[in-house]
Amino acid sequence: MKYDFDRVIDRRNTRSYKWDQSEKLFGEKDIMPLWVADMDFESPPAVKEAILRRAEQGVYGYSVPSDSYKEAITSWFRRRHDWKIKSEWISDSPGIVTSLSFSVELFTEPGDEVILQSPVYYPFYDVIQMNDRKVAKNPLVIRNGRFEMDYEQLEGLMKGGAKLLLLCSPHNPGGRVWEREELLKLGELCLRFGVTVISDEIHCDLALPGYEHIPFASLSEEIANITLTTLAATKTFNLPGLQSSFIVSSNPELKLKFDRKMKALSLHMASFFAQGAVEAAYNDGEEWLDELLEYVSGNVDYAISYLSEHLPQVQVMQPQGTYLLWVDCRGLNLDIDGLKQLMYKEAKVAFNEGSVFGTEGQGHLRINLACPRSILVEALERFCRAAAAYTAK
Repeated sequence: MKYDFDRVIDRRNTRSYKWDQSEKLFGEKDIMPLWVADMDFESPPAVKEAILRRAEQGVYGYSVPSDSYKEAITSWFRRRHDWKIKSEWISDSPGIVTSLSFSVELFTEPGDEVILQSPVYYPFYDVIQMNDRKVAKNPLVIRNGRFEMDYEQLEGLMKGGAKLLLLCSPHNPGGRVWEREELLKLGELCLRFGVTVISDEIHCDLALPGYEHIPFASLSEEIANITLTTLAATKTFNLPGLQSSFIVSSNPELKLKFDRKMKALSLHMASFFAQGAVEAAYNDGEEWLDELLEYVSGNVDYAISYLSEHLPQVQVMQPQGTYLLWVDCRGLNLDIDGLKQLMYKEAKVAFNEGSVFGTEGQGHLRINLACPRSILVEALERFCRAAAAYTAK
């Protein structure tokens, strides 16, 4: 490989959300953190160079978006996803969760039900409940070792009056890359019942080898008209600290509502550093991403094989996308507190405890595999060794 993903970078004492909060969050200093979804890899060299060039200007004033920034976005999605986006469909946002929260506020009323498909990325619950809306769960079902949608139950929620759905595609934490037929069936239901879709596709570029991400809004003009897609380069190229994302909507009414809200809160100005970094990533980061996906796929294979051999009580869901591994630990017969004790106190590792993704996630763990293989090896060794001893007590 051209890029060295095996290199271990010491992120301690860098104000890292992932590495510098272990004692505060988990009660132990010497935790190996494989939880929050950022990578322990350097971003593509072109990104670093773009930021350094920008920093060297020395005057960090108000900034405006450039045509080349939007051209980089549209070109990327045309090349990687066969999705033809027009530049006028794009609006910047500080982050995906910001976009989700605004959308819930803009397209529903207090007390309305908003559909999510659980277990799911935990801020989905926050943006619904903290906007005084009600969570309408459409729990995913496990068939053939993967998550699938329950369309019959979903139709019942729509018949009951829910008019907004938060879609997670690819799915976090399950790593499902939804197939075209699945998304079309979902789109047909939404069109029939007048449901608007906010599609969180932040992991769209992280479909693993053999799988293809299908943008929900690319399915048809009719489906695009009911969809607002939230996107970012941050997961793809490890840029979350730059606070950069964007929405895409071909529906002028949806986009206008979103843009007005952004301006009302004075969030419409361009980030000084982020846009140049995103432009560099999309224009010059493709080779880096291809190698990353190969490396992460190797980590997936290693983790599944290791857990199967050394801790057969747990069941792993084979991910099709993302760098996240969803592990069913109910065979260990531990409650939530027991799993936390096992991780933080006995194994000295931090994975995500599954109940934060919804009650359907209780007894599960989510492991971030976007780290050098040596870190993954040590974390799994610690966890399996501690689990064998802890459950034998």
